Amino acid sequence: MNMVAVNHYLVLSAMLFAIGAAGVFVRRNLITILLSIEIMLNAVNLTFVAFGRALGSVDGQIIVFFVMTVAAAEAAVGLAIVITLFRHKESLNPDSFTSLKW
Repeated sequence: MNMVAVNHYLVLSAMLFAIGAAGVFVRRNLITILLSIEIMLNAVNLTFVAFGRALGSVDGQIIVFFVMTVAAAEAAVGLAIVITLFRHKESLNPDSFTSLKW
């Protein structure tokens, strides 16, 4: 049976994280930025699972479970905030939300 080395998973995770970081810094849409953050969280999850499998432990999978729970809550709260901001300013451009007052 051909086993894939941990380095392959780490390279894939680094590429996913870089794609997510580029999405956060380059895109000008709040929903796309939230999706990019989710990609970054999934890259971290892949790293946890890869190290857990390499070390023969289930700790990585347990941490991934908690990270996924936090990511689901972050997505729900983030989308609620985006909907509220869109209703107020009618824009999803982050540059239009520089003021802290309504």
